[in-house]
Amino acid sequence: MNKVVLQVELLDDKTKKKAMKAVSKISGVESVSMEMKEQKLTLIGDMDAVVVVEKLRKLCYTEILSYGPAKVEKKENKKEKEPEKKNIDQTQNIADILKTYETYHNHYHYTSHVEENPNACVIC
Repeated sequence: MNKVVLQVELLDDKTKKKAMKAVSKISGVESVSMEMKEQKLTLIGDMDAVVVVEKLRKLCYTEILSYGPAKVEKKENKKEKEPEKKNIDQTQNIADILKTYETYHNHYHYTSHVEENPNACVIC
């Protein structure tokens, strides 16, 4: 989850609607918020900031102010117990996958072409 804060120069509500619509169509965007007084657009989700800026620059001037991980509140007690279980499960899953799939060796068949008369005419 990334948080991208963009400064956009939106002059009226029509361009604001177009910008919100364009940004919401991008895959990975989970939430969009707009502050018209400060002219800031905040996006949260797994998306590429460059793609977002390219879309918005078609509508108005856009500049990236900040890009970083989104702050999500998590409980520490549960978080400490879960990674231990996940690590064990992941190693077991990897071991199971390696056991089930055997390597496949490709067999190469070489063919040879023999002509009766190597000096013969191609057309005939």
